[in-house]
Amino acid sequence: MSVVSVSMPEDLLERIDQFADDHGYTGRSEVLREASRNLMGEFEDKKLEGRELMGVVTVLFDYETTTVEEKMMHLRHEYEDIVASNFHSHVGGHHCMELFVLEGSLEEISAFVGKVRATKDTLTVDYSVSPVDDFSPLADLS
Repeated sequence: MSVVSVSMPEDLLERIDQFADDHGYTGRSEVLREASRNLMGEFEDKKLEGRELMGVVTVLFDYETTTVEEKMMHLRHEYEDIVASNFHSHVGGHHCMELFVLEGSLEEISAFVGKVRATKDTLTVDYSVSPVDDFSPLADLS
């Protein structure tokens, strides 16, 4: 197995170590390997390929110490073909939340989420993806 060096904030490293202890992992390497496999597998779902999808992406950040809001604005414009809607809200005393509703292919949504995740100083990035090409009319549900 190869050995790699990864830079990360000390508090994240402490959380990884605590997570490993709490969940019976042999160490941080095992946690990072599993997290990496899960991350890479998220958008490799063959059932979603070639389908029309809707994605919801939520980003939380501290507005006083970051430029995340500006970066989100640039991403919104860069991906205007798939961003159907965008909502900004203040959360608590020092945080903001950006919510994006996306419509597009798996590749397009994956690229957007990847760029959001790569944005420095985001606190959390959550998302979900659903196919929208097989909804039946409400009358057909009975």
